[in-house]
Amino acid sequence: MNELNSLLKNMFPTIDFDNEIDLIGNRRIDSLDLLRLIDALEQKYEISIPVEDVTVENFSSIKMMHSLICRLCSQCSAITKPPTCVN
Repeated sequence: MNELNSLLKNMFPTIDFDNEIDLIGNRRIDSLDLLRLIDALEQKYEISIPVEDVTVENFSSIKMMHSLICRLCSQCSAITKPPTCVN
């Protein structure tokens, strides 16, 4: 999760991802930020985030994003190749 934390801190340096549990509800990230974040995660982890997974819950905290990425990475590895999943 350190790699994910670093990515998030680089994108949003003013947010305390270790303690924030409702990034969207607390308006720490907005819709444009979310689009940028999805793009960065897809590029970094070589995944595709389906529209149905773009939910407030999945992007509410670093823990929830980590769970989403790991789930998607394991799906990818079962189909095509080993993931470059988050540590």
